[in-house]
Amino acid sequence: MALIDCASWKPQSDEFVFAYRFPQTNLSTYTQLIVYESQEALLFSKGQLMGKFGPGKHTLDTENIPLLRSLFGIPFGGKNPFTAEVWIVNKLYPANLSWAVNSMAVHDADYQTMLPLQASGQYGIQVSNSEKFLIKMVGTKDVFTESDMLSQAYGEFSSKSKSAIIQFMTSQRVGFKSISAHLDALSNYIKSNLQAFWEDYGLTMTRFYVNDISIDTSTAEGRKVSEALASQASMSITGHSWQQEQMFGVANNAVDQIGNAAGGNGLLAGIMAMNMMGGGGIGGGMGSGMMQPHNNQPTFSGSQGGMQQGGMPQNNPQPVVKEVYCANCSKKHLTTERFCPHCGNEYNPCPRCGSDNLKTARRCVSCGTPLQQAPNVNGGATCSACGAPITPGAAFCTHCGSPQNITAGNVCPRCGATVPLTSKFCPKCGQKI
Repeated sequence: MALIDCASWKPQSDEFVFAYRFPQTNLSTYTQLIVYESQEALLFSKGQLMGKFGPGKHTLDTENIPLLRSLFGIPFGGKNPFTAEVWIVNKLYPANLSWAVNSMAVHDADYQTMLPLQASGQYGIQVSNSEKFLIKMVGTKDVFTESDMLSQAYGEFSSKSKSAIIQFMTSQRVGFKSISAHLDALSNYIKSNLQAFWEDYGLTMTRFYVNDISIDTSTAEGRKVSEALASQASMSITGHSWQQEQMFGVANNAVDQIGNAAGGNGLLAGIMAMNMMGGGGIGGGMGSGMMQPHNNQPTFSGSQGGMQQGGMPQNNPQPVVKEVYCANCSKKHLTTERFCPHCGNEYNPCPRCGSDNLKTARRCVSCGTPLQQAPNVNGGATCSACGAPITPGAAFCTHCGSPQNITAGNVCPRCGATVPLTSKFCPKCGQKI
């Protein structure tokens, strides 16, 4: 076998290579070993480390390798052959190695339920102890690449990464909604937990980044959770409720089924579906209440002059419980709540539409109905339908056009009520006539 005159290595692979074993083992005391910058060469023979060599040009003689004399009995001088393995370790530290973990079940602080999460990012690593790295990590491989690194360390790396992520989110009470704001702190926490793991293999972690944490959709359960969160975000943006969304689905199914049964009569299907959704015909009692958008102010029904939606008079008005926007804080509350549960402001409903108004408002912010009466104007007479001030004895309201009940007699100067000619006091407020 021919003796090797020179041994060296220049990385030419597209993938990062951590260690390379020179293919020939027939060396001599005249063999030149060339080690480039950011490299370290190690010489092994008979399972024993013979020497380490830093950047530069080295001759493998007994002066540089004293063990040659004890292992092979090689004297000084002469071209003496021997057998040894030359390993060259790349000591650069790439910072763009990718990592990813999935199937993490985390009890989320925002949703108070278990969420299946996945995480991914990048990290950087460097060989700090070449001998330990070759013995404990590389083993018998001729070339040790980035893929080999990830494959060999994935099991323990994945387990420790998952534990660190779950511990951080649990101990810090950071939920899925806000985890993106804590990626830097999370990255440092995971790095500190993984440092000892890599040092055991002769490596040092120089960088660690968490780039993304999201719902793990690789399972059926994860896909359901992802769809639920997307639906919740959609409802939050558009302002509709879960019940309303279900009603839309029922109506859409009804359109399909009725249309098929009627031989494709789209007009009939459309009318029946609109009845289900809008309160007329089939399912009107349920649909009319559920399909109203949340951002509409309610129709208010009082004891006098109650009006249904659309302005139709109601013979036996019944109070309708709906949501209104607080005039003070603009948050929703029910019409049955006298005070806003968010800011404590007293509910001041419009007598016509039920919208909440400030105490100082002279007209309703929604329908324009007058809310306050100027003192000593028109003798205190008001419309029996909308409550607006009117001229005593007027047959119709000048604001809403409603007819007024006029009977012969006096008009009370305090409250505007009609007083019989035989009465000396107002039967409504007790004012002397």
